[in-house]
Amino acid sequence: MKKHLSHNLLSSISLGAILLTAGAGQKVYGAEESITLEEITVTARRRDESLQSVPIAVTAFTAADLERRGISDITELAQSAPSVTLEASRATNSTLTAFIRGVGQQDPLAGFEQGVAIYLDDVYLARPQGTLLEVYDVERIEILRGPQGTLYGRNAVGGAIKYVTKRLSDEPSLSLRGSFGSYTQVDGVISASVPLSDKVRIGGAIASLNRDGFGENIDTGAENYNKEILAFRASLEFEPSEDVFIRISGDYTDDDSNPRYGHRANPGAVGGQPVLDDVFDTRAGADTNASTSGIDGNNEVKAKGIQGLLEWNINENVTFKSITAYREDFTESVIDFDSLAVDDFDAAVIYDNDQFSQEFQLAYASEKLQGLIGFYYLDASASNEFDVVLGQLGRVAFGTELTAFTGGVVETKAWSVFGEFSYDVTNELSLTLGGRYTNDKRSADILRQTFLGAPSTFFGNASAVAIATTSDFENSRTFKKFTPRVVLDYTFNDDVTTYVSFSKGFKAGSFDPRGANLGPGGQDVENGFAPENLTTYEVGVKSTFADGRARVNIAAFYSDYEDMQVPGSLPVDTDGDGTNDDFIGTVTNAGKATIKGIEAEGTFLVTDNLVIRANVSILDAKIDEWLLNGVNVAADRAVQNTPEFMSFLAATYTVPLSEGDLSVTGSWSRKGSIVQFETAVPEIDQEGYSLFDASIVWTSEDGTWTAGLHGKNLADERYKTAGYNFPTLGLENNITVFFGAPRTFTFTAGYKF
Repeated sequence: MKKHLSHNLLSSISLGAILLTAGAGQKVYGAEESITLEEITVTARRRDESLQSVPIAVTAFTAADLERRGISDITELAQSAPSVTLEASRATNSTLTAFIRGVGQQDPLAGFEQGVAIYLDDVYLARPQGTLLEVYDVERIEILRGPQGTLYGRNAVGGAIKYVTKRLSDEPSLSLRGSFGSYTQVDGVISASVPLSDKVRIGGAIASLNRDGFGENIDTGAENYNKEILAFRASLEFEPSEDVFIRISGDYTDDDSNPRYGHRANPGAVGGQPVLDDVFDTRAGADTNASTSGIDGNNEVKAKGIQGLLEWNINENVTFKSITAYREDFTESVIDFDSLAVDDFDAAVIYDNDQFSQEFQLAYASEKLQGLIGFYYLDASASNEFDVVLGQLGRVAFGTELTAFTGGVVETKAWSVFGEFSYDVTNELSLTLGGRYTNDKRSADILRQTFLGAPSTFFGNASAVAIATTSDFENSRTFKKFTPRVVLDYTFNDDVTTYVSFSKGFKAGSFDPRGANLGPGGQDVENGFAPENLTTYEVGVKSTFADGRARVNIAAFYSDYEDMQVPGSLPVDTDGDGTNDDFIGTVTNAGKATIKGIEAEGTFLVTDNLVIRANVSILDAKIDEWLLNGVNVAADRAVQNTPEFMSFLAATYTVPLSEGDLSVTGSWSRKGSIVQFETAVPEIDQEGYSLFDASIVWTSEDGTWTAGLHGKNLADERYKTAGYNFPTLGLENNITVFFGAPRTFTFTAGYKF
């Protein structure tokens, strides 16, 4: 096996050295002068820079790239971004699970913060609900790998994903796009802007995204894995002078898709229901059972926000920026852990989150010195209330349903000061020094109770009888940390830049609202879990060669991960009768882990018509210390959602056709095997798999009209993305699995001026 992996590594690096990925989006045929790759501008360091000069491992996707490939949401970017895993969180359409270089967060409960930060126009999204962003009205998406602790509002341990929307045009503009495809897909996106004067512009976009389910509920006939999303953005831009820019923008998303139910891996242990042939079908009944009557079986996510941006060029060297934002989201969700009609293990869940953030930046730029200092403040509240109903077990043991209620709110008040400056020691050598001081206060108010009857009194059942309280506490803790960053980069010539960097990432501790503090180990639950720390060493090279026709970027890194926060859930036997009748949340601060890897990406213009793009990443992620009752069980633990091998290869051929350009793109992506949790669960873990996509896109010469046909997962691969593992909670051997989308075809047509 090791020999095989080494062969793959050498072959992939050899391929990557010839063909790698970053993006080309211009005509590449029939030119009278030398054709080169277009320059990509990124804002990874909070200023406009060429992708090839910024000393950070970053992958950028332009609007043209996204349109050409028919990308619909950001999870698809994980196919072509090294060391990145992006998935819908288990039973959802719009909650994001993100991992970069082995760092991420599996559970979207209150009290847990993402290891990968999501930014919408430089506003940090504190909770994962509603962050699985649909791709519309976008200018660029950037994925930054490695700790981002000295330039961003929150100290992202694993990396950051930046979603950058378009600024409004000085001229009236209108863009229309319609998509029609498999499973009765009907999408529509309209965006428009108009200048009200030479100083004021207004614009917005609205998207309606709809699709039938990939499967169905064979008992009720309802769609499973369907999509019903309405979203819009609006903005007002004002330039009172040539030195001042003001933008006020708002967005709203309403995901009214059906509950998403998983595929049972085993027959019903009591009812004997067989495993269904189609992995997208279900027998789930949670949305109609009494267990979720407190939310009327509703399943909906609403997220909205408003933000204000002020940019003031004080003089030719100094710029002041203020970013003010308020966001909130509300979720009612139905979860059927058993995916059966019976209420063996059902849940009604409410998430209610809000956040206010304020960031100030003062940037300086001169011939030799560039950088900024900043202040960031976050006031956020994350609450969740949910019933876990063990219907069959309760009726056997007590003659009525058994319900475990969990209610909790975790509040965050955090502030930080940060800064980073780069100094050109010589024309070739530059030194960057950065640092951040974080003060993060977490406060929790947690209550867990067990009831006879369903739902609990919190969800409106006045006749439910409380028989136990397993958690009832309030507590708060403050976490403080300084995290530095040092970068040394050297420019050999206009085409080759190298860098070495040292950086630290930090994520504060918090409290698990699912933990039981009234029992053994309760004091640990009440005190919460500790912060995690990541130290990363990185070396990289960014090069352009073959007269600008090839671009190769390679990064190698080594990370020491300490006190990694790993959440989980365990069934418990509260009355000692040998049957698990409740569950508790657990958070392990895994003592030590080592994550190292190499990533390569770039683009190569084979001919004036043909562009080949590819990337590859090889990761070695290992738990070194995991203490359980004083014994190191690291050999039996693994880093979640982190494949050893990932690769991507795409070819785009462009030719003139009917007063326009016709581009044909074919792509292949490969992801190695992963474990979903820290221990192996064969029913849920995914072996290595490949995806094949293809697109044909025609664009008129003036860019006014576009038409495209996009095929995704052409081999119709069935691949697992998430799951629930509760074989001993409930009576039916409850292990359920969620899958990525099957083969689909989509036709798109667009018009803009």
